[in-house]
Amino acid sequence: MIPFAFDCAGERLEALPSGALHWPARRLLAVADLHLEKGSSFARRGAMLPPYDTIDTLVRLRALIEAYAPRRVVALGDSFHDRHGNTRLSTRDRETIATLQRRREWIWITGNHDPEPMEGIGGSFLNELGVGPLLFRHEPTADAVAGEIAGHLHPVARVGAVRRRCFIHDGRRMVMPALGAYAGGLNVRHHAFGTLFGRDGFTVHVLGRTRIYGIGANACLPD
Repeated sequence: MIPFAFDCAGERLEALPSGALHWPARRLLAVADLHLEKGSSFARRGAMLPPYDTIDTLVRLRALIEAYAPRRVVALGDSFHDRHGNTRLSTRDRETIATLQRRREWIWITGNHDPEPMEGIGGSFLNELGVGPLLFRHEPTADAVAGEIAGHLHPVARVGAVRRRCFIHDGRRMVMPALGAYAGGLNVRHHAFGTLFGRDGFTVHVLGRTRIYGIGANACLPD
């Protein structure tokens, strides 16, 4: 897997093909919008989805942690699809999370789907986290905060006939793609991104199978 190295607020970061963000100088790994237990949340409302999303997402997360051995993991909110998602975790998935947390700091940023701390899943719960010049939070703000790293919007870019999850940034701030197996996506041409970056004031890093592709705003098409 080949990361894409770039600067944000003066810090060298690496966008990974998985959709995670690596900050080598701080040995920090950030992931956004895991939406664990989304399948079981839908099932409770009568919409049956294959119940494998949590397993698949945790497999991706475990591979990242084994590859980068971070000292700190920051999950940028909506880690669970609803505020009771932790109660529906299987024993195996709960044990997997505990194993991933071992010997490292683990921070759950609260999101709109999981706005309160959850019991029984370890780690610490914060509304946002400042580390050096970077600020990790769930929802991006319209006031152009330098160093802001956020999730929430699940950015995707369409280039030709291809539509893929992506990072979107302007060198000062970034919105990360969702890592969750069942997480959807919002086109970077949506007005929600326009209020943050302007029409063409951004670059996207599109997720490929083994590498990241940097693409200018003018190559991104609406859905």
